[in-house]
Amino acid sequence: MTYRALYLTNTPTFSVQVTELDDLPEGDVELRIDYSTLNYKDALALCNTSPIVRNWPMVAGIDAAGVVTSSAHPGFQPGDAVVLNGWGLGETRWGGLAQRTRAPGDWLVKLPAPLTPRDAAAIGTAGYTAAMCVQALERHGLTPSDGPVLVTGATGGVGSIALALLAKAGFDVHALTGKLADAAYLKALGAAEVVDRATFSTPGKPLQKERYAGVVDALGSQVLVNACAQVKRNGAVAACGLAMGMDFPASVAPFILRGISLYGVDSVYAVQARRQGAWARLASGLDATMLAGIVHEIGLVDCVSAAARMLAGQVTGRYVVDVNR
Repeated sequence: MTYRALYLTNTPTFSVQVTELDDLPEGDVELRIDYSTLNYKDALALCNTSPIVRNWPMVAGIDAAGVVTSSAHPGFQPGDAVVLNGWGLGETRWGGLAQRTRAPGDWLVKLPAPLTPRDAAAIGTAGYTAAMCVQALERHGLTPSDGPVLVTGATGGVGSIALALLAKAGFDVHALTGKLADAAYLKALGAAEVVDRATFSTPGKPLQKERYAGVVDALGSQVLVNACAQVKRNGAVAACGLAMGMDFPASVAPFILRGISLYGVDSVYAVQARRQGAWARLASGLDATMLAGIVHEIGLVDCVSAAARMLAGQVTGRYVVDVNR
């Protein structure tokens, strides 16, 4: 059976095309993919601006959501709605921007009600990572009474979902963005304040005024440094992204003199229990109307141009990819 996929090659030169394939990766569960998504990492791969792809040729896409069509795994049966995130998809293993795939059942998560495959794609790795960040802050012990929480890169996929989850949980959320024109969008998601990213983008003092009980950071670099410098005593930062860079030109002062904690959040190889917990939190903690309001739906043929807009900072919210378009 042939199926359509977004196919990347690197011989003799880099190219991206929507083509038909008749091979599938190994795995004990076969899926009909209904929806995928476009994440920042996908955009880097599709525009060939970072060495995301490690094995060539590659089917792009770090997310897949759909329905089990056949299974040799005891935990799944035909008809199960599932989501697949991470595990090297789109990097070392053929990914989810395709109509079909196979995967080890131990990698899959059954979608908790009321989430559908389209919902799971709208959330994607970005939203699943956001949930893990929020849970890291909550495991630290943060509650709404501790004070405001800062979310950086707030108009992006991670930021939008983190903002919505925290706001629904009762936190006073401050949204850091370089797109002040999108303030109404951020307020609609629950932001109490919108903060100009420029105020965090240049070097500051190692210890600054204590403002935030916690931070969800998707940017890294100098923004993360300044965020740490403004966290209250015994507060926490969940760091999951590096959109502004991998560097961290920081001082140990906030960690030693104020006792703050920095939690690194890796969603790619997270253990099954953490994945299930994150998706359960998303199922209970996201409003369906809100989720629909942050989604832009595109087809496979639209992915390259959408990726270019994403890398140019021109995207607000989430791209859902209907793989049958």
